[in-house]
Amino acid sequence: MGKENKLHVIILGRRNKGKSSLINLLTGQETSIVSEVAGTTTDLVKRSYEIPGFASVIFIDSAGFDDDGTLGEKRVGKTLQAIEQADVALLVISGNQFGPEERALVEKLHKEELPFIIVHNKRDEQPLDDNLQKTLEKELGCPVIDFSTRADTPEPVVEAIKEVWKKQGNDAPKSLIGDLLHPGDIVLLITPIDSEAPAGRMILPQVQVTRDILDNHCAAITLQPEEITPFLTQTGIRPRLAITDSQVFKKVAPLIPAEIPLTSFSIVLARHKGDFAAYLRGTPHIDELRDGDRVLMLESCSHHVSCEDIGRHKIPRWLRERTGKRLEFDFIAGLDAISRPVTDYAMIIQCGGCMITARQLRTRLRPAIEAGVPVSNYGMTIAYLHGIFQRAMEPFGQGRS
Repeated sequence: MGKENKLHVIILGRRNKGKSSLINLLTGQETSIVSEVAGTTTDLVKRSYEIPGFASVIFIDSAGFDDDGTLGEKRVGKTLQAIEQADVALLVISGNQFGPEERALVEKLHKEELPFIIVHNKRDEQPLDDNLQKTLEKELGCPVIDFSTRADTPEPVVEAIKEVWKKQGNDAPKSLIGDLLHPGDIVLLITPIDSEAPAGRMILPQVQVTRDILDNHCAAITLQPEEITPFLTQTGIRPRLAITDSQVFKKVAPLIPAEIPLTSFSIVLARHKGDFAAYLRGTPHIDELRDGDRVLMLESCSHHVSCEDIGRHKIPRWLRERTGKRLEFDFIAGLDAISRPVTDYAMIIQCGGCMITARQLRTRLRPAIEAGVPVSNYGMTIAYLHGIFQRAMEPFGQGRS
């Protein structure tokens, strides 16, 4: 979930219904400007917050969906796009008003399979009508809370968020590799320091996996590729699992003894967040690419692009070398819209997705999967291109039989 596994909760509703007051109450700070003037919130406003014992959350305040004018239409468009990237929605109403606009929005939430809560705000001015509450709960299948940002604490809303999320079969972020480990196991992490490594720190997938190892009461040993052989020889340690940066798969694979399971950070994230089964089906399509085929590379983050960039340069080069075909590539960073129809592409290759939620990643790939366009993941593609796909899948029970 979420940016760095955070739960995204979007606050929706008409103008001047108390959306900004609600996010301020939930976060305990003045995240959004509050005013009696309708339309004060003109763009998405985000604030991180920690719900102890549950999850890290990003609350998203949105412009009113009844915003008007040319700019208003653009702001509403951004709100609708944000719905596709959220994990839970809070639909704020007041004055017992629930009209066609709210019902249209609920249809959108149902279509996106997005769990939601209706918050009837300003109960201190006008309490929620019992009949309306019962009707909405029965028809829409969601909690309806009578609330006041002026008089109430945030707990009722927070508890409702927890409940609707857990009813989806979800809970706090699940472990990345905990099911592969036992307490006391040692995991070897291979992290090259090159021009792509951020100055003075680790990249996010490496940080996330390290934390996951510690959470599972195991030990993480971090090395650069050239340190693998001396370490294994001098210590005699045989790690339970080795995880490498995908771009050095070819160099690392011969250095890790065959009895030690080996995979990559990107593949770990692919299993954790992506449609792993679709990736498994789609990756071998690499050998079916033909001259003139177009491949879409999806990078779910923005960063400076260098000549060693894995998605922009290395994977395209390796694909051309492997297939011997004249391939065309499009690149999209972050969550920018895909400008072409997905059916224009012979294949789509998605990064690990460390900066986005599982829902965002799956929503992004769903149209392609439904259209029958093969999809893969950076790490799985690289493993396939270097002839170690089966070995990289073995830690997850997907390798050689």
